[in-house]
Amino acid sequence: MTKLNGEVMLRGIQSSLTRLLGLLFLLVIVERVTGSPGCPASCSCHGDQVDCSGRLLTTSSLPSIFPSTTTTLLLHDNQLTMLPNGLLDSLSSLRSVSLHGNSWTCDCGVLYLRAWLLKQPDDFTGHRNVTCSFPPGLRGRLVVYLAEEEVLQSCHYWYCDLALASQVCLFVFVTVQAGLLAAVVVFLRRFETLSREARRTTEESFAGGDGLEYSEYETLKDSSI
Repeated sequence: MTKLNGEVMLRGIQSSLTRLLGLLFLLVIVERVTGSPGCPASCSCHGDQVDCSGRLLTTSSLPSIFPSTTTTLLLHDNQLTMLPNGLLDSLSSLRSVSLHGNSWTCDCGVLYLRAWLLKQPDDFTGHRNVTCSFPPGLRGRLVVYLAEEEVLQSCHYWYCDLALASQVCLFVFVTVQAGLLAAVVVFLRRFETLSREARRTTEESFAGGDGLEYSEYETLKDSSI
């Protein structure tokens, strides 16, 4: 009886251990699925290396998330002009990034990439050949060595352009209104002058007609006498 009870207890312990291991395995799978995304469709993955190089990727078509275990990320030889803010911040295991061969636009959009490069260790070589392609004044400059002031000088905000366009439109509107007002004033003065001349001409005509009739009347009167 005692032996039977021991076997039952052993089987119960084994069953519990099996369930516990299954639960742990399920938790690991769920963590990997939810916490670490798979390889992006536009890239290829080999272990912890994610290769997105030479895929004609632009900033808008670049994957927005990479596996959290990524240690090497290859982004060179694409058509990137900037990196979205925070793209690389969650990759705590990242050790190497290749960024050369892209057309980096060194305006406000490059500030995140510049800040990220500045935070890397001294032995980090990923900043090599990461140079500006635009604007012309910064072409060929290494992004990591750009001063923040010269980057900000190249920034153009749409609302600044809108404000400038509004000021230009307002200036044109005021100029046109001033021109129309001046034209109206000139027209009124010209009309007043013409009216004055017309009245004077009319008065002279009436005055001249009355004198002629009086002269003719006096001549007829004298003849009858």
